[in-house]
Amino acid sequence: MSERLLVLVRHGQSEWNLKNLFTGWKDPDLTEQGVKEAIDAGRRLKALGLTFDKGFTSDLVRAQDTMKLMLKELGQEDLPVSRDLALNERHYGDLCGLNKDDARQKWGAEQVHLWRRSYDVQPPGGESLKDTVARVLPYYNQEILPAVLRGERVLVAAHGNSLRALVMVLDRLTPETIPSMELATGVPLVYRLKADSTVESKLVLTA
Repeated sequence: MSERLLVLVRHGQSEWNLKNLFTGWKDPDLTEQGVKEAIDAGRRLKALGLTFDKGFTSDLVRAQDTMKLMLKELGQEDLPVSRDLALNERHYGDLCGLNKDDARQKWGAEQVHLWRRSYDVQPPGGESLKDTVARVLPYYNQEILPAVLRGERVLVAAHGNSLRALVMVLDRLTPETIPSMELATGVPLVYRLKADSTVESKLVLTA
């Protein structure tokens, strides 16, 4: 009987997370803390006795490095990993690289909150969460979910918003409830799916 395992991990803290900057598709490295978070995530997965058959990550180095660090802890550095920009973070457009406090001063706290937390309002030149969902879900349905349903144990290292798109489907959240849902950096979400692709169980591996 297949366990249909899917583990989602938001990358460890990046240099721009630390500086409170809108990151989006910009490509900063992990901080020292982010490296530690990724290693700890790998150790928690190993402590559960989990191993994987396939990995998926984004086109951005902070997610790729998180994947590499986890796999090193798992002793699976040769695991096949697919990279695709479909799993990239939400694109923040003109906000990319700006300090969030500076953005609030420029556009007002209410407007910035709307850009960050609404489901379908786009920041200037960027993607809404709805746009991100529309980008991520086809890739999930075409590449990730079929692997899980075949019985492959799948590890995904990606980003807060691209993973929120997946959690929205898995946890059956709505456009009204998904904006308030946060994903912590470096905390694995361990899903086991039923044969019909719905969730059989979910475990959050906090430290």
